[in-house]
Amino acid sequence: MNHITYMHLAIQEAEKAGQIDEVPVGAVLVARTGEILSCAFNKVIRENDPTGHAEISVLRSACSKIHNYRLIETILYVTLEPCIMCMGAIIHARVSTLVFGASDPKWGAAGSLYNLAQDTRLNHQVEVIGGICESECSALLKEYFRKKRT
Repeated sequence: MNHITYMHLAIQEAEKAGQIDEVPVGAVLVARTGEILSCAFNKVIRENDPTGHAEISVLRSACSKIHNYRLIETILYVTLEPCIMCMGAIIHARVSTLVFGASDPKWGAAGSLYNLAQDTRLNHQVEVIGGICESECSALLKEYFRKKRT
């Protein structure tokens, strides 16, 4: 798998979120075969839904597509390290690998603040690869919040 190629697709999704004044986070879920199962971006504000994170949307869409609530042998690409809610869903769905761009020291649950992905008390652990296209992913977020402050 070429992580950079798929992360660039997630970045494109994040840009869509930014265009509608959402926090620019994008996600892409890929089967081990390389087939893209779903793509999504944040819609929390637009849908007035605290669960409207890109990760939740991409999981819901993929589960619907394959008619299964388990996403075994899949790789999730997301531009920002997932929060606690999203990591819970990722673990429940049995996603095999999480690849993220920017770390999130305030909300990150894949190693920054919490490490739910590797918590052996849970019945599934997720392989985590962080820092893919990190500067691009961070730049999107920094620019979004810079504009919000001015």
